[in-house]
Amino acid sequence: MSTKQDLYNQCVQLVDARFKSIQRHISDIQNSLLSETKSSAGDKHETGRAMLQLEREKAGRQLAEINKLRTALSKINIEKKPTLVGLGSLVYTSKAHYFIAVSIGALKGGDNSFYAISPSTPIGELLMGKTVGDEVSFNGNSFVIEQLL
Repeated sequence: MSTKQDLYNQCVQLVDARFKSIQRHISDIQNSLLSETKSSAGDKHETGRAMLQLEREKAGRQLAEINKLRTALSKINIEKKPTLVGLGSLVYTSKAHYFIAVSIGALKGGDNSFYAISPSTPIGELLMGKTVGDEVSFNGNSFVIEQLL
């Protein structure tokens, strides 16, 4: 399996794990709301329900964000051999290595560490459209794109 395929699979697994975790959390909130309904009425009851409703709304927003990540991942063609940095690119630089996909953080690919980043992150925006040999400056540090897969 290629490094790019491995990193892509890791991203998919991490996003799916987050998705399932949030779904479980929403299910737990639903169950808590149902049990709150069965308890006695009063201020304490109303406060508990309001807190659960807020928690459910927050989880719903998190679920929507995870669905955006899933959509972004579905648009990646890992077979593509890029000449310019774009979605799905593996970017080897003189400082660090990046997988342009979704913002997941550090991943291990083969013997190297990669940062899975979104094209819309500050470093992602600087890398997009660049090619091998281009120099990029970020936070006072300069680095050169050495390889692009």
